[in-house]
Amino acid sequence: MFRLALVLSPILIFSPARSASPEDRYIATRDAAIAKFARLSNDNKINEAVDKVEAAARDELKGQLAAILSQPARPGFAPAQLNLDTLYKGDMGYRGDMGFGMLDGLRFDADTGRDGGKIGEKRADGSFVEPKAHIIVTSEALFTRWLHEHKAWWDKGSKNVPQQIEPALKFEGLYTQAISTDAAVINFNELPVAKPASATLTYGFLAGRTQDSFPEAADEVFVAALANGKFYIAYGEIAPTVQVPACTAIRADYNKKADAAAEKLERKHPCGL
Repeated sequence: MFRLALVLSPILIFSPARSASPEDRYIATRDAAIAKFARLSNDNKINEAVDKVEAAARDELKGQLAAILSQPARPGFAPAQLNLDTLYKGDMGYRGDMGFGMLDGLRFDADTGRDGGKIGEKRADGSFVEPKAHIIVTSEALFTRWLHEHKAWWDKGSKNVPQQIEPALKFEGLYTQAISTDAAVINFNELPVAKPASATLTYGFLAGRTQDSFPEAADEVFVAALANGKFYIAYGEIAPTVQVPACTAIRADYNKKADAAAEKLERKHPCGL
């Protein structure tokens, strides 16, 4: 035993420490950039030049993710972009700037809109053509880390994303945090998804988005999948929209009660409050 220890001791002493994984290096680069821009923001030093540096930092992160994920081009989709809209954390911590804290991954945007128009074209009504579908790809390791970072993302009292992958896929707040920070994603109903042989988990649902009241109809489909060490979220617009009769009936009942209450209040205070 003593001889064995003598033989192994030089190996143990001179063996290098475990090198950081590509995901570790990505997270370190991202967090360093976030800290840097947070300091500049707190010191009121954000300007056009700093914005260009922030955009360059996101480009560097995109390059690191491209090397980690090795994603091929997808027909009908534009080249991959970083899914993080911003590295500015803002004054509210991890609930800061709109677009902050989205899922670390690459996003492929469809190069046409639902009506076939080219992205960015201006319609007759003044609106601009938006991509009809999106695909976000990340590694399972990065997704797991993102879940951990978001375990207390929302204020106390609000339900946060589960820390296990399977229940997390069924939590509509995951999609709000991962892809959308200006409107909540609402799950209307689960959809049956044919699970490919390569996938270990899949989940799909009809969805709508809202900033205040519950949406009247579902106009998107979301599908998430875990396969071969990668995590995917695909989502896109659907036409026609889908109304759920049970939801429509509940909405109509509440609207009727609200109208009756408003009318009663008006009769009680005809000159206003």
